[in-house]
Amino acid sequence: MPRTVAAFGDASRDACGKKSMNGTRSLVSVVDDDESVRESLPDLLKEFGFAARAFSSPEEFLASDCVGQTRCLILDIAMPGMTGPGLQQELKRRRQEIPIVFITAQRDETVCSRLREQGAVACLFKPFSDTALLQALNVALRVS
Repeated sequence: MPRTVAAFGDASRDACGKKSMNGTRSLVSVVDDDESVRESLPDLLKEFGFAARAFSSPEEFLASDCVGQTRCLILDIAMPGMTGPGLQQELKRRRQEIPIVFITAQRDETVCSRLREQGAVACLFKPFSDTALLQALNVALRVS
């Protein structure tokens, strides 16, 4: 049975920074072309006490009203169209400083090392543990 995290605001409210009566929760946005990730990861993030919003592409994220409200971005590396690293560069170009946790099914430590050198907080290989994700998020939110 999933854990319920209380006192983090009204989970039924819009996840893009609106305040609830109980305060605000840090918004973590997920960008992944895999529908199963977009469906499951926000539920886990909500269990951790975060507000969560999922996007199917970097372009959809950039067009949303959530960019300025996002405190951490969980970002797939390989996607059709703009890639995760492409979004990272676009955010830098726009001077949007959002800590990024990359996730990938491709076990290539060279790519992950390069992304960390370019400012990513972490790079997790799918499937990753809840604990590894929470640790990466905690580091990311301390950075921001």
